[in-house]
Amino acid sequence: MRSRYSAFVLGLHDYLLATWHSSTRPAALDADPPGLKWLGLEVRRHVQQDADHASVEFVARSKVGGRAHRLHETSRFVREDGHWYYVDGTVE
Repeated sequence: MRSRYSAFVLGLHDYLLATWHSSTRPAALDADPPGLKWLGLEVRRHVQQDADHASVEFVARSKVGGRAHRLHETSRFVREDGHWYYVDGTVE
Protein backbone atom coordinates (compact mmCIF):
# COMPACT_ATOMS: atom_id res chain seq x y z
CA MET A 1 0.00 0.00 0.00
CA ARG A 2 2.74 2.45 0.89
CA SER A 3 4.53 1.86 -2.41
CA ARG A 4 1.32 2.54 -4.35
CA TYR A 5 0.71 5.74 -2.37
CA SER A 6 4.27 6.84 -3.14
CA ALA A 7 3.63 6.11 -6.82
CA PHE A 8 0.52 8.32 -6.72
CA VAL A 9 2.57 11.12 -5.09
CA LEU A 10 5.31 10.82 -7.73
CA GLY A 11 2.91 10.36 -10.66
CA LEU A 12 4.30 6.91 -11.51
CA HIS A 13 1.28 5.64 -13.43
CA ASP A 14 3.25 2.78 -15.04
CA TYR A 15 4.07 1.41 -11.57
CA LEU A 16 0.45 1.74 -10.47
CA LEU A 17 -0.74 -0.21 -13.51
CA ALA A 18 1.98 -2.84 -13.04
CA THR A 19 0.88 -3.44 -9.44
CA TRP A 20 -2.84 -3.59 -10.34
CA HIS A 21 -4.27 -7.09 -10.82
CA SER A 22 -4.96 -7.89 -14.47
CA SER A 23 -8.59 -8.82 -13.73
CA THR A 24 -9.48 -5.26 -12.66
CA ARG A 25 -6.69 -3.12 -14.14
CA PRO A 26 -7.80 -0.23 -16.37
CA ALA A 27 -6.11 0.30 -19.73
CA ALA A 28 -4.79 3.68 -18.57
CA LEU A 29 -5.07 6.15 -15.71
CA ASP A 30 -6.36 9.68 -16.02
CA ALA A 31 -3.86 12.49 -15.61
CA ASP A 32 -3.71 14.04 -12.16
CA PRO A 33 -5.63 17.30 -11.75
CA PRO A 34 -3.37 20.36 -12.04
CA GLY A 35 -2.01 21.40 -8.66
CA LEU A 36 -2.76 18.11 -6.90
CA LYS A 37 -0.69 17.75 -3.76
CA TRP A 38 -0.70 14.60 -1.65
CA LEU A 39 -0.48 15.35 2.07
CA GLY A 40 -0.16 11.97 3.75
CA LEU A 41 -1.15 8.37 4.20
CA GLU A 42 -2.47 6.69 7.34
CA VAL A 43 -2.70 2.91 7.24
CA ARG A 44 -5.42 2.07 9.74
CA ARG A 45 -5.66 -1.68 9.46
CA HIS A 46 -4.09 -4.61 7.67
CA VAL A 47 -5.78 -8.01 7.62
CA GLN A 48 -4.14 -11.10 6.15
CA GLN A 49 -6.95 -13.49 5.18
CA ASP A 50 -4.51 -16.22 4.11
CA ALA A 51 -1.06 -16.47 2.53
CA ASP A 52 -2.22 -14.88 -0.74
CA HIS A 53 -5.07 -12.52 0.20
CA ALA A 54 -5.04 -9.36 2.32
CA SER A 55 -6.90 -6.13 2.84
CA VAL A 56 -5.65 -2.71 3.89
CA GLU A 57 -7.77 0.09 5.29
CA PHE A 58 -6.21 3.50 4.77
CA VAL A 59 -6.87 7.23 4.63
CA ALA A 60 -4.99 9.29 2.04
CA ARG A 61 -5.17 13.06 2.18
CA SER A 62 -4.68 15.46 -0.69
CA LYS A 63 -5.30 19.04 -1.68
CA VAL A 64 -6.28 20.46 -5.05
CA GLY A 65 -7.53 23.91 -5.93
CA GLY A 66 -7.15 25.01 -2.32
CA ARG A 67 -9.55 22.32 -1.08
CA ALA A 68 -8.62 19.38 1.12
CA HIS A 69 -9.73 15.88 0.14
CA ARG A 70 -9.74 12.62 2.04
CA LEU A 71 -9.88 9.12 0.54
CA HIS A 72 -10.86 6.46 3.09
CA GLU A 73 -10.72 3.04 1.43
CA THR A 74 -10.39 -0.62 2.23
CA SER A 75 -8.35 -2.19 -0.56
CA ARG A 76 -8.10 -5.87 -1.46
CA PHE A 77 -4.79 -7.38 -2.54
CA VAL A 78 -3.84 -10.78 -3.93
CA ARG A 79 -0.38 -12.36 -4.15
CA GLU A 80 0.59 -14.17 -7.34
CA ASP A 81 4.06 -15.52 -8.11
CA GLY A 82 5.38 -13.79 -4.99
CA HIS A 83 4.08 -10.31 -5.96
CA TRP A 84 1.20 -8.43 -4.36
CA TYR A 85 -1.40 -6.83 -6.66
CA TYR A 86 -4.15 -4.34 -5.93
CA VAL A 87 -7.53 -5.89 -6.88
CA ASP A 88 -10.13 -3.29 -5.88
CA GLY A 89 -11.31 -1.17 -3.00
CA THR A 90 -14.39 -0.05 -1.15
CA VAL A 91 -14.59 3.65 -0.36
CA GLU A 92 -15.68 4.16 3.22
